[in-house]
Amino acid sequence: MRNRNPMVERRWFLGLAIAGLIGAAFFIISTIQSSDTSFICPLPQRMTRTREIENYNPTTIQLKAILHYATSRVVPQQSLSEIKISFDVLKSIGRPSKFLVFGLGHDSLMWASFNPRGTTLFLEEDPKWVQTVLKDAPSLRAHTVRYRTQLSEADALLASYRSEPACYPSRAHLRGNAVCKLALDNLPDEVYDTEWDLIMIDAPKGYFAEAPGRMAAVYSAAVMARGRKEPGVTHVFLHDVDRKVEKLYAEEFLCRKNLVKSVGRLWHFEIPPQPKDFHARSFC
Repeated sequence: MRNRNPMVERRWFLGLAIAGLIGAAFFIISTIQSSDTSFICPLPQRMTRTREIENYNPTTIQLKAILHYATSRVVPQQSLSEIKISFDVLKSIGRPSKFLVFGLGHDSLMWASFNPRGTTLFLEEDPKWVQTVLKDAPSLRAHTVRYRTQLSEADALLASYRSEPACYPSRAHLRGNAVCKLALDNLPDEVYDTEWDLIMIDAPKGYFAEAPGRMAAVYSAAVMARGRKEPGVTHVFLHDVDRKVEKLYAEEFLCRKNLVKSVGRLWHFEIPPQPKDFHARSFC
């Protein structure tokens, strides 16, 4: 008998586990859709609701995702326990959500399938990679992003942003803010005009000096979350917090007081809307 490859087994298990989560997602959606009236509706309507659940059709993207992850050896970078944090939040919201994801890759079909009737938008720095991913998954929605930073600048940007009024939390804005280098000033209007329920930061690259680093993504996510006008918090997830820059920028802009969960290399923040404080020069 041949020895089993533990890495192959791990990938196979993770793929099946993700497929199971996606299956759970569309079952939960069907349950939520019927739960609001099931206890107060007359019997014929309850029977109708039961038939609706039995005949519930998962979305095309969910079926594609189940097939993909159940059969592919390519799995998401995040671990199952890390993935489940975002999945549980989407489940707890109980409605189609607005989900912004920094990064496009092997996990993108999974994120979109967790939010099948909501808005899931991906931001990616590499135009060629966008074309490659969308060729296999054309239903995904993605935009390319031009970053103005390099990882080698991380320490200097962190030290100097408090002396730049355009970066102050009291004046923080993104669209057209070319003065503050940490602000993503050239995103599509959809990104600025949408109040995102969840923001996942798992890009851009941040492991060599010339890479953009995630400084601007973290800062911009904080600005979006603090400027929320709708009720409730913005859930911000930051991956790779074992790295120096991700951790420093999270503590500076997302704030330890907003950290609600930490699993593996993932931090989950719940950031409430913030009133404008015209004297504040720091976010935390």
